[in-house]
Amino acid sequence: MNYPSGIKKKNVKDINYGNRGMSLESDINISNEYYLMNDIAIIHKKPTPIRVCKVDYPSRLDAVIKEAYYKVPSTTDYNGIYKGKYLDFEAKETKNKTAFPLSNIHTHQIKHLESIVKHGGIGFIIVSFTTISKIYLLKAEDLINFINTNSRKSIPIKYFEENAYLLKYKINPRIDYLKAIDIMYRGEF
Repeated sequence: MNYPSGIKKKNVKDINYGNRGMSLESDINISNEYYLMNDIAIIHKKPTPIRVCKVDYPSRLDAVIKEAYYKVPSTTDYNGIYKGKYLDFEAKETKNKTAFPLSNIHTHQIKHLESIVKHGGIGFIIVSFTTISKIYLLKAEDLINFINTNSRKSIPIKYFEENAYLLKYKINPRIDYLKAIDIMYRGEF
């Protein structure tokens, strides 16, 4: 675009991919704060283990990590305890309207969820289909069953509709995924 003063400006949008998935995680974090403040459950986001290599110290209070590497592949996003049961889950977002790409969840995360279930914990994934504004909670058992019985590279939304719990946005908690746990595991508490 040409301005009268001779300054030329382009309409260029910088695309930042750094915070993809942060909207769902932010809503889950708000829900977890509600659960904690109301003594319903203790659930926290797990920090990603990193190895810091270079740090810039412009001043004592302004240390900046310049270079870091993941120590080991992380397991899942969240863990905690609810009604005496261990919970462990992963939160994922997709813009896909018809399916959840399995490439969005890593093999080591699936194996981790499998181990959680094997040892009596409750494992699941929460998937947000952002384009169609639907959020589902899928039990780890159903995720693993799908992977073991299908050769597809994605889970169709129909599978979520038939096997997962549709989560609704609320005021408090923002995403009441523990209500889904109560319903899906009725009688197991």
